[in-house]
Amino acid sequence: MIGERLAGGSALKVGLFGIGLDAYWPQFGGLLEKLGGAQASVAARLARPGVEVVNLGMIDTAAKAVRAGLEFRRECVDLLFLHITTYALSSTVLPVVRRARVPVIVLNLAPGPAIDYAVFNAMGDRGAMTGEWLAWCQACPAPEIANVFRRCGIPFFEVTGMIDGDPAAWNEIDAWLDAARVAHVMEENRLGVMGHYYGGMLDVYSDLTLQCATFGGHIEIVEVDELTSLRSEVSESEAGERVALFREVFDVQADCCEGELKRSARTSVALDRLVQRHNLGSMAYYYHGSPGSPNEDTVSSIILGNSLLTARGIPVAGECEVKNAQAMKIMDAFGAGGSFTEYYAMDFRDDVVLMGHDGPGHIAIAEGKTKVRPLGVYHGKVGRGLSVEMSVKHGPVTLLSVVEAGGGLKLLVAEAESVAGPILEIGNTNSRYRFPIGARRFVNGWNAAGPAHHCAVGVGHIASKIDKLGLLLGIDVVRIC
Repeated sequence: MIGERLAGGSALKVGLFGIGLDAYWPQFGGLLEKLGGAQASVAARLARPGVEVVNLGMIDTAAKAVRAGLEFRRECVDLLFLHITTYALSSTVLPVVRRARVPVIVLNLAPGPAIDYAVFNAMGDRGAMTGEWLAWCQACPAPEIANVFRRCGIPFFEVTGMIDGDPAAWNEIDAWLDAARVAHVMEENRLGVMGHYYGGMLDVYSDLTLQCATFGGHIEIVEVDELTSLRSEVSESEAGERVALFREVFDVQADCCEGELKRSARTSVALDRLVQRHNLGSMAYYYHGSPGSPNEDTVSSIILGNSLLTARGIPVAGECEVKNAQAMKIMDAFGAGGSFTEYYAMDFRDDVVLMGHDGPGHIAIAEGKTKVRPLGVYHGKVGRGLSVEMSVKHGPVTLLSVVEAGGGLKLLVAEAESVAGPILEIGNTNSRYRFPIGARRFVNGWNAAGPAHHCAVGVGHIASKIDKLGLLLGIDVVRIC
């Protein structure tokens, strides 16, 4: 169960085309073949599990450009890579990009670190020398292409470097692929919304249409009654098997009674069936319920099951925080995790911010095994039951908030370190974060951006990748540190 990723979903499809000038081929023998080899090398480097490369080869005339653009559109590519192999006319570029209608990354990649000037000048045959020179002319048409894109209002992004032996360039290309893959995941995601908002949390209220307009995907409204009905169908043996799984993946504390474990187990099994029935990739939920009702019994036993789902790549956000369910899904799609959190106190002595939340946590990014503790009361909520207590793994982390303001969305991001130290052992997620700009400046800067009080935290420093995701989606990214 733990570590199994959400199945389904199509691969990221990227288009690749090279550009050159058809007038060169009869003039300089072997040049087209050499440039084709460079293109094949780039295609091989782009290919990886989960990424399909549609390589249309050399586009060297305006007529080919029109056909290529239509082919990329038929193939439904998510992203275009324009590989400059030598000088080319911008008329061989614009028809491709206009018709494909997806973001474009310009690859200005030389075949090596420098021309061997001595060998080049000793060639003797100036025709052959010119052919060799053209094989190194990747930078030449880049301004022309940029000028045309700007004049046509086409956003573009450029990577400059070498095909081989250039980690900086390829790390940048890999980051673009990661960002495009996350955008693709969000486009295909089905977000479940169950229950209703926590009354009075005005910052949490969301425009669901705006979420779909920005990220794509589908929002499925699901009922707590349906989950309660599914829960009633869980057999004793199924509940017992889920209790055994709890004991395997959690550090179940001695004061957790078997009856509460069974209650949470039934809800966990029902949650899996609800997610499967509606093909959900994430969920936001909250339900107050009436004391003693079947729905209250369901919702007050939901934390362990939602923690398991979150660890499987189906992040679940409490208090019906749809924006944060989106942030958690983005972080998880980047492979960083994405646990539901908020800051609640500051430790000025150690210059850290204390962050956590009640409800589910991302147990796959926990420092050690996540504890399960019984709570006699859920503060601010009805019922009682089992909860999880964990800290995020010590080391680099990234915070992400999807912020709704001014009629649009933006991404708010900060990088920090999860550090060791005392936490509050109250059955919630709890971590200590140290920021490079200090706790005071972080809190002031974060609040100034106007986020809701929840955010997602994941492991690793990935702000630069989130920057690229914002560029691909056409939304602002505000980075605090």
